[in-house]
Amino acid sequence: MREYLLVLFVAMATTFLLTGVARQIALRYGAVAKVRSRDVHKVPIPYFGGISILGGLIAGFAVASSLPFLGDSLQVAHDARAILIGGVVICAVGVVDDLYELDAITKLAGQVLAVGVLVIQGIQLYWVPLPGGILSPPAAQLAVVTAGILLVSTNAVNFVDGLDGLAAGVTAIGATAFFTYSYLLNVEQNLDRATTSTLITVALAGACLGFLPHNFFPARVFMGDSGSLLIGLMLAASTISLTGQMDPNAVPYEVGGSSLLPALLPLILPIAVLAIPALDLTLAYIRRTKAGRSPFAADKLHLHHRLMQRGHSHRRAVLLMYLWTALIAFGVVVLGLLLSWWTVLLVLAVTVAAVLLTTGLPHRTAKPLAKV
Repeated sequence: MREYLLVLFVAMATTFLLTGVARQIALRYGAVAKVRSRDVHKVPIPYFGGISILGGLIAGFAVASSLPFLGDSLQVAHDARAILIGGVVICAVGVVDDLYELDAITKLAGQVLAVGVLVIQGIQLYWVPLPGGILSPPAAQLAVVTAGILLVSTNAVNFVDGLDGLAAGVTAIGATAFFTYSYLLNVEQNLDRATTSTLITVALAGACLGFLPHNFFPARVFMGDSGSLLIGLMLAASTISLTGQMDPNAVPYEVGGSSLLPALLPLILPIAVLAIPALDLTLAYIRRTKAGRSPFAADKLHLHHRLMQRGHSHRRAVLLMYLWTALIAFGVVVLGLLLSWWTVLLVLAVTVAAVLLTTGLPHRTAKPLAKV
């Protein structure tokens, strides 16, 4: 655990220090978020926060490779390097988009390239947990499913990046939840605690936390597509890499009893971690296609926009999204690993509190939904 904490703080400190540099580079080259009708910021804000996040991830991986515990695992070293290469590719695509505003097809092609880099290097699903056993389809089918999951996750986080500090905070919470699950499972089953999923998620959480002081409302810098695409890809890759290193027989798969939920956690938790961004992405797709518009056509009807239109302040809307992300992600972990009457009661109590805070009367007058 001490080595993971060291990676966390190195990634956090590096990202925090590099963000100021990235901000100056963005201002120099004109990578600035202009004020548009669908945006909530009132003045132009520089991009390139993704470059500092990537720098934090690289620093975290570099430190991990020199540590006696994490550095001794050849599998972790290979997978971390493969995921990092994919991260560099997707970050580069985002940088170009921040500078020149790529069209949707070109940006999707860049995402496919980054995902292909991961899959070719072996970062893919190898089995799927099901009640009563595991499912192991042919590798080619799993590669296609993996590519789809990576692309959905990448775009889901990109869609949710609409308020100051939102994407970074949601990703930090999700990464921490998956790190908690992965680490505790390895401890409980007496498995090797050095895994790619734990390394990626702890470094990702650190990088996002290091970026938040610059990005929380009022933001001085945005992560841009260079950051949102990067952290979405990293989050999905970290969960997928778990199936390549964890023994599928490590968790009991008996149907019924208290062992069923832990057996399904490898399948449920990645969905729970990305629940809020995935829900936002799904609603946006339905909303836009139903209106006869392109799924990529931007609007101001995302979940975070709706919270503000109900009268919640910018900060409160972001904090509510944090709360729901933590409730879903950590709720699944707690109920899966520590299922008892008191954990169920705790999750229910937090759920009721979240509902009341979300639907309760805000402190400001609600605004009508924007149609832009």
